[in-house]
Amino acid sequence: MSGARRPRSLQRGRLSTSRRTFVSRLAAVGLATPFGVRTTSALAPTTTAPLTVPPTATLTTTPTAISSGRFEPWIEVDAQAIRANVATLARLAGGRPITAVIKNNGYGLGLKEVGRVLDTAPEVKALGVVKVAEALALREAGIRKPILLLALFDDADGAALVRAGITLSLCVPDIGARVARAIARAGKTTSGQCHGQCYVDTGMSRMGLPYHTAAPIIRDLARLRGLTITGTFTELTEDPAFDVEQVRRLSALAAELKASGLATGPLHAASSHAVFNHPATLLDAVRPGISLFGAYPSDDGSERTIAPLVVALRLKARVVRVERLRAGDTVSYGRHFKAEEPTWVATIPMGHADGYPRRAVHGGAVVIGGRTFPAIGAVSASHTIVNLGPTTTVHVGDVVTLLGPDAPAIHPNALATATDTSVYDVLMHLSPALPRVVG
Repeated sequence: MSGARRPRSLQRGRLSTSRRTFVSRLAAVGLATPFGVRTTSALAPTTTAPLTVPPTATLTTTPTAISSGRFEPWIEVDAQAIRANVATLARLAGGRPITAVIKNNGYGLGLKEVGRVLDTAPEVKALGVVKVAEALALREAGIRKPILLLALFDDADGAALVRAGITLSLCVPDIGARVARAIARAGKTTSGQCHGQCYVDTGMSRMGLPYHTAAPIIRDLARLRGLTITGTFTELTEDPAFDVEQVRRLSALAAELKASGLATGPLHAASSHAVFNHPATLLDAVRPGISLFGAYPSDDGSERTIAPLVVALRLKARVVRVERLRAGDTVSYGRHFKAEEPTWVATIPMGHADGYPRRAVHGGAVVIGGRTFPAIGAVSASHTIVNLGPTTTVHVGDVVTLLGPDAPAIHPNALATATDTSVYDVLMHLSPALPRVVG
């Protein structure tokens, strides 16, 4: 098949966008986004360097717990790749302690799976999540390190969180009363048995105590029996100039509290984006998320020149059908692909209900037997079809890799660019129902 001409299709051409462009478009149409909008311009698509697999990709391993007869998709999580990424981030952060954010099912890789890996990483001092259920599930899974709940908790959950030793976010004006009730219901009244961190809004306007009104609330919290404040943090907007102002606001609040004899604990603000792009925001500790798993927070290619990451997952399935189309035959809903010569196609039992993007047919690809093949037609709920060309050696049962480190085209950032979406969506939208194995 090498060098064979690929049939022309009726589908639209490949689109390319950066995370910044994607977020700006969402904001323009009024859609909610967790990412913030940057005002700096993105690199033009024609200037974006092709994604390459870093040399450290040789660190990967292959789990073997999936049945050799399984056709349906699964995810392989590479523990060694996660550890390599942690080491890279620690170096970029100048050795500062890491709170590893593993929200939203561990960025799609599996909450307990990545939690157990990070629990053994010496550079990681704590884990962070945004759901009560995630925090408690990690503790039930045997995670020993501190777990920071980056969210407000319901009174009904307070006692369970305190008993589990979860670090609470002190993020609303009445949080003192909430924490006091949680401590009382948990039966913990000795000073220091409940930990909390002050969550300060320095300009994101999403969560936290507004920085200009936070000082008296934090002073009251410091006097609350049974509560120990172990840190103070904010979240950055990813606007470079304003991020610096946010750090100034947080630092000024901490200095004001320190002057009155109150210790705020370590300050932290830097996400993956800031660790790569804004050294001035690193403060006392850092809080990366998606980069732990080998994806770059921006899709414009610039961060790959700063430090290499290793993609820490492989999204796999097996071919369930191989068929030869005649000239004129079309593929899937909408008939957006038409074979103009006899063409082999393969069906993969992975669709948008599993988390594979619908728009993968606009430039997405898969790897089968070490070769890359484009997605065509339409990604349906449970199936994706790929173009094998005029001849093929692919068979039913062959393993397909749809995301991973094995080719530039299946890197998560490459799929995000091809589908005109965010790399955060590519990973976080992977179905929790997919089995995950760690190797």
